[in-house]
Amino acid sequence: MQLHPSVTEEKVRRFAAGVKILLMDVDGVLTDGRLYLLPGPDGKMVETKGFDSQDGIALRWLSWFNIKTGVISGRESPATAERASQVGMTWVFQGHIEKIPLFEQVCAEGKVDAREIAYIGDDLTDVVIMRRAGLSFATANARPEVKRCASAVTAAAGGAGAVREVIELILRAQGHWDGLLKKYEVTL
Repeated sequence: MQLHPSVTEEKVRRFAAGVKILLMDVDGVLTDGRLYLLPGPDGKMVETKGFDSQDGIALRWLSWFNIKTGVISGRESPATAERASQVGMTWVFQGHIEKIPLFEQVCAEGKVDAREIAYIGDDLTDVVIMRRAGLSFATANARPEVKRCASAVTAAAGGAGAVREVIELILRAQGHWDGLLKKYEVTL
């Protein structure tokens, strides 16, 4: 992970230790950004996309530690709704390019300050949320303009472990990572 020049490792750890909600975009973050249009049983085209399984288990881990998750996406997709359900997301907003009102809604419903939210994005529409969240991440495949606005840029691309990378950072900062390793009998 590469930190923004104005951000220190200590600042990232401090904010990550206080994260109560992780929000993210979908296409280019939970996925590689590709959209697959396939014919459904009725002949109409159906959109689907691929999700990373390691991102998925990491999203489940967050729920074990009472860290809520959600997506704010400009596209509407049944695949997104299904994936969000599978990994236990609290908020699923689809079809919204204007993301600020939804971010404010999450703050209110989650009873958190914006500084207690981390956000992962990859495109221009994500920057407005990245500027409001306590900690912001751009995926390795994000637009250059977005990378310049993020607290850090993941080494992994969206759909290829970027979400997992951020979650591991949060779990380490909150002191949960070693316990997970022990649970799965991974030698420290």
